Amino acid sequence: MTNWSETYRGAVPPWQCDVTEHFTIAYYFDRVEEAEANLADELELGDLLRGGEHSRRIDARFARELRAGASFHIESAALGIGDGLRLGHRCVDSVNGEVVTWFDQHWDLSTTPLTPQQRGAIEPRLADWNGPATEQRPAPVTTSGFIPTARGRVKHGDINVAGHFALGAMVLRFSNASGQLGAAIGMDGGVMQQQRRGFSTFELSMLISSALPLDAPYLVETGIGHLGNSSLRMIHRMTNPRTGAEVARLSQFGVNLDLDARRPARWPEEVRSRAAALVVPVE
Repeated sequence: MTNWSETYRGAVPPWQCDVTEHFTIAYYFDRVEEAEANLADELELGDLLRGGEHSRRIDARFARELRAGASFHIESAALGIGDGLRLGHRCVDSVNGEVVTWFDQHWDLSTTPLTPQQRGAIEPRLADWNGPATEQRPAPVTTSGFIPTARGRVKHGDINVAGHFALGAMVLRFSNASGQLGAAIGMDGGVMQQQRRGFSTFELSMLISSALPLDAPYLVETGIGHLGNSSLRMIHRMTNPRTGAEVARLSQFGVNLDLDARRPARWPEEVRSRAAALVVPVE
């Protein structure tokens, strides 16, 4: 499609695959952050998107998994310049041209709107979105039932060129938090290895409200927003424990995956019972 351009090309290293035996979701975001910087250069936006001071929402849909050794590239485009800036990224299997993952990103630029010159440069390059429509998921009414699932500090290897907690590093902490939640409901690493199960994410929605600098502490707390026969929606909340301010929130929707059949499997009753205790009310 016109106005989409290639912004990244690479492959899946085996050491960036997870217990579900496919590309860890955090590394998709790591590559998208690279792709976005290249797109910003193309759109003559300079460092506008690199500072980390703008809040944004990223909706991702995983249509098909990428496994170790898979080659892929990312195509990106500006989609809209109405109330902010909307960007799109799609991860493409380089072998057959199939789009395997979609990213729909909305930047809030209310504090530093696009200049007339920037708008003029972007407008002729706007592209159409042919990816899936974003499904609006209900937000939690309260986070009082959330449990702690990740805690630490921002390290040198976690920061981006602006000196803030990088996108991929943040999502990696949320991925670790999902492992902690799994342990809390009886789906720990030993059980998953024995039963050949894993949690496979098909949808993410991430709200980023602020940035963390080097050596800042972080805390992730998690609750369950939906519990189905084989599906589960986790809601993760990252805060700065010094201030209690929210840094980011991630809605992670996925299924209990049979690693051999590569199909969803029902949650065991004991797991369902333990998970039900962590379900939080949503709007």
